[in-house]
Amino acid sequence: MTADDDIRHLLLSLLQGFYWFDEGLQNYLQARGWPAVTRPQSMVMANIVLGVRRPSDIARRLGVSRQAIHATINQMIELGIVALADDPANGRVKLVAPTAQGEAMRIDAQRAMVIMGEELGLRLGKAAVLKTAHLLHEDWGPPPTFNPEAVKGDS
Repeated sequence: MTADDDIRHLLLSLLQGFYWFDEGLQNYLQARGWPAVTRPQSMVMANIVLGVRRPSDIARRLGVSRQAIHATINQMIELGIVALADDPANGRVKLVAPTAQGEAMRIDAQRAMVIMGEELGLRLGKAAVLKTAHLLHEDWGPPPTFNPEAVKGDS
């Protein structure tokens, strides 16, 4: 594979890496006795951990409808891992927060990520994994924008 191929396949490689981590995370949580969660539920929890707590903001970040996010949040409420609370800054808005059970699950999930990072280091080399983690953590800035006229002839 050439360097150009590596760049062309970067998005797919990132997606495959995400799936690897998400499936490993699910396997670890189930081994710890937690109920199975869907990938959308996992993505909602990841956003909550990142501090995104308004359902509409989570929906926007994930590129799905607010209705889909509310359905996912309701499933998570039934599992007992999140709850809705009034936003103190705006009483018309609800915020999503982990319950005590959800917080315990988050702690186990963080442990799983450490274990999987160590496993990846054994498989690919610790230095390569640390370098990749550092690069992905960097601020990439806003996504590029493109002038339709300038890219019209690109092939």
